[in-house]
Amino acid sequence: MSVDRKTFVYSGIERTNGPFLTDRGSLEALRERIVADIQTRVADAGADGVVVAMSGGIDSTLTAALAVDAVGNDRVLGLGLPCTKTDGAHVSDARTIAEGMGIEFEEIQLRPLLEAFDGTVASALESDAEGGTPDERTHEIGNVTARLRMIAAYYAANRQSRLVIGTANRSERLLGYFTKYGDGAADAYPIGDCYKTEVRALAKHVGLPRRIVSKEPTAGFWATQTDAGELGARYDVIDPLLYRLVEKGLPLEDAIGELRIDRETAEDIAARYADTAHKRTTPPTPGIAGRDDERVGDGTDSLE
Repeated sequence: MSVDRKTFVYSGIERTNGPFLTDRGSLEALRERIVADIQTRVADAGADGVVVAMSGGIDSTLTAALAVDAVGNDRVLGLGLPCTKTDGAHVSDARTIAEGMGIEFEEIQLRPLLEAFDGTVASALESDAEGGTPDERTHEIGNVTARLRMIAAYYAANRQSRLVIGTANRSERLLGYFTKYGDGAADAYPIGDCYKTEVRALAKHVGLPRRIVSKEPTAGFWATQTDAGELGARYDVIDPLLYRLVEKGLPLEDAIGELRIDRETAEDIAARYADTAHKRTTPPTPGIAGRDDERVGDGTDSLE
């Protein structure tokens, strides 16, 4: 799925409640579309099922629930991958949810891996002059944690012939609020075209527990971290601005004029969207005449 101005969830689904899909009819159509997409991707890959890293938050819980609808609870593996002391309660929620869904769930403590990384790779590559600030260090370790989780997810997927199903939503993707090749790596993102506003509405529609729907969004890398704190605003402020900037293509000035948002916040959000474009693209190659990856396998070219 690519980030563009017309994503699949808006195609063929009538919107009756403003720009976001939050009314019952639209949400049911959205659910059906996502379930069908998961089914198609699993079938096309010849996979035996899917793996979902479950954090206990709304995004991963909704993704797991939709995967169960798509392929059945016997073909969904949930992974709880705690790495800090603060992860314990969230992983406990994930386990409870997984048991309620009837899916297999494995909890794997990643702290020993992180400590080993810190004592080998990180220590070898740092010097007193280049150690970074404490905040930078915290973010760097957070990125390492996300990548360790994806290593675990892909190991499970490879061992069991499954696809890794990502849990990022559109708001996070547009803001680059994910770790490149960490939680930004997956074989498919079922809710990747849904703004956080729509994720909440869809979670309620499919009947997720209230405690999950109402949780404060967080990446969980440290005790006090929240999405709002990291992004500078809550999603009910972010989503309407992003929709106008990305889907409608409005200039920032016009988008601000339609909303009750202060300029500094709006400029920060717009800058984050622009600055993280590299996270939403395939790594480029120089481009050699006659060599086009899109042509491989279509009968018009040969690798021999």
